[in-house]
Amino acid sequence: MTSTFPDISISTDRLVLRPFEEADVPSLAAMMNDELVAAWTAIPQPYTEDAARVWSTESAHAERTAGHGIDFAVTEFLTQRLVGVVQLRNTDWRIRSSELSYVVASWARGEGYASEASLALAHWLFHDQKFERIELRTAAGNTASQQVAQKIGCISEGVLRNAFIARSRTEDGGWTDIRTDLIVWSLLPEDLEGIPGRLADANGFSYPEWN
Repeated sequence: MTSTFPDISISTDRLVLRPFEEADVPSLAAMMNDELVAAWTAIPQPYTEDAARVWSTESAHAERTAGHGIDFAVTEFLTQRLVGVVQLRNTDWRIRSSELSYVVASWARGEGYASEASLALAHWLFHDQKFERIELRTAAGNTASQQVAQKIGCISEGVLRNAFIARSRTEDGGWTDIRTDLIVWSLLPEDLEGIPGRLADANGFSYPEWN
C-alpha cells in the first residue's frame, strides 16, 4: 500500500507552512512569472492563474494522496502573505528519501525565508516522519539556491552533467533553452545535530529556533 504524508501545517517564528488554498492563486501566479523562477525551473511560462488554480486546488492534493510528495504554501505568520513554496517530491518510502525544492517570491528574497522553511520541513521530515535522507538538485549557475543548500547544512555529493535545461532571455524578449549541469546535495538527520529545536505547537513536531 502506498504511504502518504499527513495533511498538516508547520509553524516557525516567522512562517507558516500550510496546504495551498484557492485564495493563493493570484499570488502564486505572480510568483511563478518572476524572471528567476522562469530561468531556473521547468515551470511553464507564462504561468497563468488558471494553471495556478489547478495546481493549488487539485494537483498539490493529488501529489500528496498518491504518496509522491507534499507541497506547502509558505506564508508570513504576521501578514499571512504568500512568500514562497517548499515541496517534497520523488519520495521513496522504502528508502525513506525525498527531494526538496523551494521558490521564493521576488519581493520576499533576502529575508532567509527559503532556508527557514526548508530547515523546518527537514526537522519535521526527519523527526516526525522518520525519513533518512533529503536530496536537493541545483542548477550549476543558480548560486542563490546553492547558498540555501549550504545554509541548511547540505553536503554536495557531485555533479550530474548536462542533466538540466535552464532558460535565458532572448533579444526579442522570449526564452531560449540552455543545457546545464545539476549539483546534487544531500541532508541526513545527523547533519542537523547541534541545531537548536523546540516544539512548534500542539502537533508536536520540532523546528529550529531562529531568534
